[in-house]
Amino acid sequence: MSSSESFEDLLKQLDQSRPAKQGEPKVGERVRGTIVSIGDDFAFIDLGGKTEGRMEVSVLRNPEGELTAAVGDAVEAAVTGKDPDSGFLLLGSQHGHKYHGLEEVRQAYSQGLPVSGQVTGSIKGGVEVQIAGMRAFCPASQIDIRFVEDLSEFIGQKLDFRVTKIEGGRQPNLVVSRRAILEEEQRIRAEQTRANLKEGAILPGTVTTLKDYGAFVDIGGIEGMIHISELAFGHIKHPSEVLHPGQAVEVAVLRIEPATDGKGRPKIALSIRALSRDPWADAAESFPVGTRVRGTVSRLQPFGAFIELTAGVDGLVHISELGAGRRVNHPSEVLTIGDSVEATVLGVDLERKRISLTLDADKQTEGVPDARQYAPPKAQAKGGAKPAEPAPEKTMGSFGALLQESLNKRR
Repeated sequence: MSSSESFEDLLKQLDQSRPAKQGEPKVGERVRGTIVSIGDDFAFIDLGGKTEGRMEVSVLRNPEGELTAAVGDAVEAAVTGKDPDSGFLLLGSQHGHKYHGLEEVRQAYSQGLPVSGQVTGSIKGGVEVQIAGMRAFCPASQIDIRFVEDLSEFIGQKLDFRVTKIEGGRQPNLVVSRRAILEEEQRIRAEQTRANLKEGAILPGTVTTLKDYGAFVDIGGIEGMIHISELAFGHIKHPSEVLHPGQAVEVAVLRIEPATDGKGRPKIALSIRALSRDPWADAAESFPVGTRVRGTVSRLQPFGAFIELTAGVDGLVHISELGAGRRVNHPSEVLTIGDSVEATVLGVDLERKRISLTLDADKQTEGVPDARQYAPPKAQAKGGAKPAEPAPEKTMGSFGALLQESLNKRR
């Protein structure tokens, strides 16, 4: 803030917009009461009249974890907020007992140590924070690394801050920053990540931003990018089809390109697709020659139509196979992108990753290479003898079986 006066004005605006009940302690006031019960997480305090408070049990424990108070004991604490559901006043904070007064907060400020505080309100330009019974202000730009449009999401949260300014005497105005702590944590994670960063490494990450051309992922204090073509096998129009911000993912490092000027951040190319099994590895077994298959028209080109048979595997219907005997000038005369069609497999080329299709159900496949010739060769028997071919299945009515029988007779 530019001055202590403007800081005080903002806190007054908060008080006016959130008046307390008559006789009820306000946020920041110290109150005294009696412990009426102690649970696993909270202790409940009778503050007199119809006013009750709730305090975290951790405040009542010593460094060894032992309780220092019991039911019936009197306690004193600062009001840090109010639970809107139960109406209980919130007393103290999870780490507030570590800093009991101004001098300890000043010491943390001089040494650059973090202090714990609870966000108790959203005001113009930032949020109000209670730290050791004192009111502090955290500017909107300092509450997080990312831009936060709705600051009210932090109300009630207990967070760590760094004191950046102390103004005034016995009741000073405190200005704090959470972003400074987050940036320091990010730098530490980035150093650890760089030590293990190399091409081929597999790392956990979190999706931060989606763009038309890909997704940015935080891999530990450092951001890398997954190009849309590396998100998955198959056709993806936008990364939002498979990812969302905040999603945990596992990525492979494809390339690390140093900054051109030697000072900026390196460009890190990532991939999710590289960690998946290539669907073409099973294409010969999944789509043998002569079988009827069903797919979706994914692309139209002047020379033919691409049919997606499964994610990452497209077959091509050449334009000469579209017209059922009549001339077709462009595939769009017969098909539309998104159409579901049935086709017959004419050939499979695993090396070039191509599958030839026809829409003609009566198309003869005589002379078309069998897909099995592209499959990995089987081990030879001892002495170099060729292994015996398996006996044909005794089934009738299968188009594939009839086709194979016809080919065997022609041989």
